[in-house]
Amino acid sequence: MLSHLRIENLAIIDTVEIEFAPKLNVLTGETGAGKSILLDALGLVLGERADPTMVRTGAERLRVSAVFQVPPSLNESLYELGIEPEEGQLYLMREVQASGRSTARVNGQPVPLSTLKSLGERLVDLHGQHEHQSLLKSSSHLDFLDRWLGEPALSLRQQVAETVSALNRARTELQDITERAREREQMRDLYQFQLQEIRQANLLPNEEETLLTEERRLTHAERLLALASEAYERLMGEESAYDRIAQASRALTEIARIDPSTSAWQETLEGALAQVEEVAYHLRTYSESVEYDPERLEQVIQRLELIKRLKRKYGDTIEAVLAYADETEGKLHALEHQSEQREALEAQIAELETQASTLCAELSALRQQGAHQFSERVQAHLRDLAMAQAQFLVSVQPKPMDSTGADAVEFLFSANPGEPPRPLTKIASGGEMSRVMLALKTVLAHASPVPTLVFDEIDAGLGGRTAQSVAEKLGQLAQQFQVLCVTHLPQIASRGNYHLQIEKQVVDSTTRVSVSPLNDEDRIREIARMLAGEPSETALQHARELLLASR
Repeated sequence: MLSHLRIENLAIIDTVEIEFAPKLNVLTGETGAGKSILLDALGLVLGERADPTMVRTGAERLRVSAVFQVPPSLNESLYELGIEPEEGQLYLMREVQASGRSTARVNGQPVPLSTLKSLGERLVDLHGQHEHQSLLKSSSHLDFLDRWLGEPALSLRQQVAETVSALNRARTELQDITERAREREQMRDLYQFQLQEIRQANLLPNEEETLLTEERRLTHAERLLALASEAYERLMGEESAYDRIAQASRALTEIARIDPSTSAWQETLEGALAQVEEVAYHLRTYSESVEYDPERLEQVIQRLELIKRLKRKYGDTIEAVLAYADETEGKLHALEHQSEQREALEAQIAELETQASTLCAELSALRQQGAHQFSERVQAHLRDLAMAQAQFLVSVQPKPMDSTGADAVEFLFSANPGEPPRPLTKIASGGEMSRVMLALKTVLAHASPVPTLVFDEIDAGLGGRTAQSVAEKLGQLAQQFQVLCVTHLPQIASRGNYHLQIEKQVVDSTTRVSVSPLNDEDRIREIARMLAGEPSETALQHARELLLASR
């Protein structure tokens, strides 16, 4: 429920604060007093498109703030938007700068305009005199019928949407497989070539490092052999290092017998002697392993060139090349099993088509049955609204299956006997339009989770007994919803539970708008003005009678 609205610098409004009440709030005032501006302000704070020309002349920005009391039934819907009420309240704010920039906040936190609009659709159903929102859009008549039918239809519709979505995905995948058959054949040939090239190479991890070492040894075999032989000779040949160290070791042994404090030197020298012997052994073995083999050298060079070429094409290292081969093998496997995928998709599509058709048939039967009952309910309310001869029908015709089912739904209407029902969107009379819309809203009320309904001059073109019927119907709606109604009819104004008067005044060449709640005496004078223009005693008495009859 909307409890508070504050407007700053909007059109001719300087600053206005309005408190609203439950049930039926009526807003009245002279023509041009600014009633429509209030609804423009409400539309802004609910996420409607902003026009910078709406900013009051001389002001930098306009701002509209609203406070809503949120029923617990809406909490889950709000959580889906990432919004949580604060102690059952929501604080909405919309600011529009003269430059055109617009910002929105909910509970003090910035939100995208799309979030504000989605939130507004859950809080308020706003109906203008010339734009009765989705009720007059044939594309949404299906939604209204399904909402009225309730959970059975909504559950079936959800199943249809999920099944059709899965069906469309499968069809797209099958189409992709079919359209890209030639491209896949080309890729299959490429993958086969690449995989064969890599696998035939029989690469081993760290193989390149081993080959590089072998290449260096084979290339410098003669030099390595000469150096190894020279080193061995100097260690173990005539007058070798080994012999000299052995001689020194024997001398130290003699010294240690005389002076035991030198025994450590001799032990160190003995260790050196053992190390020289070990190195000499390795040199001899190494010399025996070094062999100049031009044929093997050529093989190593060719192998290294092969590895280099594969690395240039498939990866920086042998490990990367092998990983590329594994990945390519997976892709090739997938391509080679496309025929199996195609068969599986065709079977899946056939199954989903059958499932979707069955669900659509169930939903269509539910809609056909419910359409008649829905029509009867609307016609009953039209009779209450002094349209006893009117005919309202719900046309349910087959259409190609989509996410909503296989039905095209449109509301048809005829105001007079003998006239064939025509699409509701083609009704010309404002009075007829208002009453049909009110009848529809009354029938749909139980299916609508929106707690606040706003009607802008729903009384257009009405008078007399019809106006009284509309007033009674609004009163009935107000037992279930908060209703805000801008009206020129005294019958509706007298029915209100809370009466606000909108006045426009010019003070010091500046136009200002004020909104004031009316007490009982003020209401009598305002309704008398609506009845006769000038509040004569007769008009005042008539106003008292209207108010008394409405209680």
